[in-house]
Amino acid sequence: MSAARTAAVGGSVGGPDGGPLLFARYAYPPNELGYCGPDASRELLERASAATAGGVPDDGGLRLQARGFEGAWPYLELIAHAHGLADPLDRRVVEAYWVGNDLLRGVSRAALGACLEDRFRPRGRAAWEGVAGAVGGPGRAVPHHSFHVLAVYPWVGLLRSGLRDEALRVLDRCRIRWGRVLEVSGGHAVIRSRPLVWDGHRLGEGPPVVERVVTRVDGYGLAPALAPGDWCSAHWDWACDRLDHRGVAALRSWTRHQLAVIDGLERPAPARVLA
Repeated sequence: MSAARTAAVGGSVGGPDGGPLLFARYAYPPNELGYCGPDASRELLERASAATAGGVPDDGGLRLQARGFEGAWPYLELIAHAHGLADPLDRRVVEAYWVGNDLLRGVSRAALGACLEDRFRPRGRAAWEGVAGAVGGPGRAVPHHSFHVLAVYPWVGLLRSGLRDEALRVLDRCRIRWGRVLEVSGGHAVIRSRPLVWDGHRLGEGPPVVERVVTRVDGYGLAPALAPGDWCSAHWDWACDRLDHRGVAALRSWTRHQLAVIDGLERPAPARVLA
């Protein structure tokens, strides 16, 4: 990729912070719950909080911890390789995976399929055929976090079938969502967001709801300071980052793109746990 092209696709969403810090902001919430990453969530939170407070663009400790996230790391490597970027924690790569940007368009269907095959074919025929179907379907799957949550999780045993409400809650909380800040007090923010809904056949966005997300615990936080009127991203119960309008548009667009891809499949993964 030419330097001009790399620059064109690489603007920041939500601020100038470095890739390792941006990764930590989104990776911490599931790590705290024990779903992925190394067993050092408190250290991750403290490092991310210190980097945010001090405006530190990079941190060797954050970089080392990021490699322990076996779910996300292969996607970062895939996106970076597709664009000739040596660092999987280049901010543009991290942003592409968690929020979305034009780097996603440069990852071929074949490359994504090969990456997923290496990881998920060993889990069994049914799981692999489900994941492969999502990649090879009529839509354009891309290595965005929403694809991993909505098209991979249900096939590889990370969600239990038969518990529809709980499964829908997990899908909704595990994806990255966007919300408008209404109020900030103590260690929480009240935001207005749109949850996932299931109509028996398709996933979609429901009417706006008001929810409360964590901004700080014991003085440690992930996102820069939020104020009413700001937009933020959220993952599980945490506010992860403050988004500018471009960031909101990117996250909304790429999430809706992946919803359309998944809903257009003959065997959409969410139906496995929601039907």
